[in-house]
Parts: sequence; structure tokens; C-alpha cells
Amino acid sequence: MTALPDDRTLTEHGLATTGQGRILLIACGALAREILALIRLNGWQHMTLTCLPAKYHLTPEKIVDAVREAVDKHRKSYDRIFVVYADCGTGGLLQAECDRLGVEMIAGPHCYSFFEGNDAFAAHGDEITAFYLTDFLVKQFDAFVWKPMGLDKHPELRDMIFGNYTKLVYQAQTEDAALEAKARTCAERLGLEYEYRFTGYGDLATSLSALKT
Repeated sequence: MTALPDDRTLTEHGLATTGQGRILLIACGALAREILALIRLNGWQHMTLTCLPAKYHLTPEKIVDAVREAVDKHRKSYDRIFVVYADCGTGGLLQAECDRLGVEMIAGPHCYSFFEGNDAFAAHGDEITAFYLTDFLVKQFDAFVWKPMGLDKHPELRDMIFGNYTKLVYQAQTEDAALEAKARTCAERLGLEYEYRFTGYGDLATSLSALKT
């Protein structure tokens, strides 16, 4: 899956027209396809999507400033803005900034939690030795995991980086045999046990469906 370029909206995808995008979703580019799918499935013509770069997944310190700039840029054009990021490694700073800006954001510590459903994820207890992949990260495994961690050039680093992990958990948003096979291969490459959980869209779907103009 390729993330949408910055500021590409659903208008460009024929899902909203001028005057219909009363709610703006400011989202991580890694969630673009899932959000687009939900909007199409539910006919949410009152929503417009703009995405920040998915690569901020690797540099969460950039998320707060980028969200602030996006809110400031678009605030006058929409009745309501909803931030489709969880905490995502910002240490509570994103929630504090959203509170200051007067905009809402999706609940949860990270996307792995809200995809599974925050309550369901919490019920698993402390899974500190689990490494999570979503559909997006399975598809972009080399670009977002293998290469950024230097494993393409130094595969011997694998045991040092992942030595304290015990399993790879694939949280599948879609039922796709090819993706599941690739996720299994990812687990093998990392030397981890493999666990499959079909989560669907979890709290992402319920949070967006609750938005009213």
C-alpha cells in the first residue's frame, strides 16, 4: 500500500465535493487506505481526508507540529476537525496539543490498540515482547521495518534488535491469504513466532461512525 501524498483529499478521489466536506480527518498516511475504504463502505460524504506522511511512524517527534500546522491550515474551511492519530509515541503531547487546539483525536496508545479495539487490546495484558504488524506494515515491511533498522545491510543486527521479542502479531484489517503468507515470512525473517489476529477496523470504524456534523 502506498500512502497518499500530503494534503491529498477525498475530493480528489471523487468522494466529496465542495460544500460536502464538513468534517476534516487529519490522519497518518499509513491509515489512508483503511479510512478511504470505510468512507466508501458507509457513504460518509460529509468527511474529507488529508494525510500526513506515513514515515512519521518512524519519527513521532514530528507528529505534533505537523498536526498543529494542518489544523491551522484547514480550520476555517471545515465545521469540525478530527485527528486520526492515537498517541503514537508522542508521550501525551499530541493529546495535549489537540486539547489546546480544541480538536478531537482517536483514543488509544497507538494504532495497534485501536485496530484491535482498545478494550480488547488491553485484555491481552502486557505484551511487551510482541512486535505488531498491520496490513500497511506487512505490505511495506521492507520500507518501514527492514531497511530503516539497517537489516538490509547488516542482517546480523536482527538478534540484537529483536532479541527480546518473542512473537510477531499480524493484526489483519482484511482477510487476504497473500498478506497472511507475507506476514508469516516477515516473522520468519525476524526469527519470531507468528500469531494472526483478524481485527478488522476496530475502534477506527466506531470512532469515525460516531462523528456527526
